[in-house]
Amino acid sequence: MQLKDFILTFSQLGGFILDENNADTIKQWSYSARNENAWFTEDNVKLSLNNIARYYLDKEILANFVEANSIEANPNPKKVGIVMAGNIPVVGFHDLLCVVLSGNIALVKLSSSDSVLMRLLIFQLFEINPALRDYIKVADKLNEADAMIATGSDNTAKHFEYYFTKIPHIIRKNRTSVAVLTGEESRTELANLGNDIFQYFGLGCRNVSKLFVPKGYTFDKFYESIEYWSTISIHHKYNNNYDYNKSVLLVNKTPHFDNGFLLLKEDAALVSAISVCHFEYYENKEHLQQLIESHQEKIQCIVSKDRNFENSFAFGEAQAPKLNDFADGVNTIEFLKNI
Repeated sequence: MQLKDFILTFSQLGGFILDENNADTIKQWSYSARNENAWFTEDNVKLSLNNIARYYLDKEILANFVEANSIEANPNPKKVGIVMAGNIPVVGFHDLLCVVLSGNIALVKLSSSDSVLMRLLIFQLFEINPALRDYIKVADKLNEADAMIATGSDNTAKHFEYYFTKIPHIIRKNRTSVAVLTGEESRTELANLGNDIFQYFGLGCRNVSKLFVPKGYTFDKFYESIEYWSTISIHHKYNNNYDYNKSVLLVNKTPHFDNGFLLLKEDAALVSAISVCHFEYYENKEHLQQLIESHQEKIQCIVSKDRNFENSFAFGEAQAPKLNDFADGVNTIEFLKNI
């Protein structure tokens, strides 16, 4: 296949997802995904698929991506193993897209938490262009891989490093995202921050789990601005986490704030439990910079009003990465071109 064929095929997948005539099919996909993973609600599945269609699979975006990254026809395709995560719907799609666009063969090991939806997406690609079957293989074992892209926890990353030490690899560990507040944010900006916190129930590495706030900051306006997210407590798994974490805080007499669906706790740690968001006070810009730099290796992205930081996004944009927003700041295409 030529590059133009890859671009056309993926853009047609994007068109399929966004076509209202296929709404019933997408709904059925979401039901199947939810049956496998209760966190994959219909809204979350649609959000993930629509973002992929709009920000990855637009024909012009794909063509610009290919040109910007100097992707050329590959006369010597390699087999690239992809160990996919399953924390949010089809989170491994970007890796799959990069491997195929680079002209290599993707050996995909699906997550047990996201095997149904990803498989449906792959089969739809095959429906659009059967020739893609030569470039995407769903596999349980990746022994034949010439290179590896693996995403997992800090613990599983150690195993990945050991098993794949002899071949080129990208190994991704736990990361999370943070927000910087100044106290000057509008209610709309704070409401958008609510999206960064709650979309996908906070399970993604791009979800905000930590707030950096100026000394003396009060959370009244913040809580009022995110009130529309109160219905998240209807979801039984989220509410179970909220009840449990609230009980722990109360039993341990840990100071915290509570609006009935989000617990705010002062904590230096970046990663927080589901239904909990950590916060930390900063004295001035220099102190804030020190705090962020001390956690740089664990921060996926930063949301803020002025976007004065590297890998920063406006409020509400954390879960809508663009095609060039590579995970962990590692350019997957450059990696693939050099294997």
